[in-house]
Amino acid sequence: MSKLAVIYWSGTGNTQAMADAVAEGAKAAGAETDLLACADVSGVDAYDAVALGCPAMGSEELEDGEFLPMLETIESALPGKKVALFGSYGWGDGEWMRTWENRCAEKGITLAAESVIVNEAPDGDGMEKCRKLGAALA
Repeated sequence: MSKLAVIYWSGTGNTQAMADAVAEGAKAAGAETDLLACADVSGVDAYDAVALGCPAMGSEELEDGEFLPMLETIESALPGKKVALFGSYGWGDGEWMRTWENRCAEKGITLAAESVIVNEAPDGDGMEKCRKLGAALA
């Protein structure tokens, strides 16, 4: 059985709802799953897979008060693990996710599934994509 961490930051609850669905999909696929707010993360060494969720902030950037500092502390442990990204945005076209995916590639982090982004609150289709993301990491 694989062990998965679903780590997220959410300002409005949209990305938290997505994280819940990712965790639900992973559990349904048989993974031992921990759902963690980024402030509760001390490391990822114990996990086989990590799903990271953060909404677009400001001019399509990762949240820099809590999420980005946490990400910087765990990035060196992510190469070799199954990793996937998800998040929501309120405007723009998802540039923050493309930038984040490029950052992962530059750090040697291979993404195991296509990133999931939704505009505003996730609808039924967005939630299903999140469940499938979790299952892909399980």
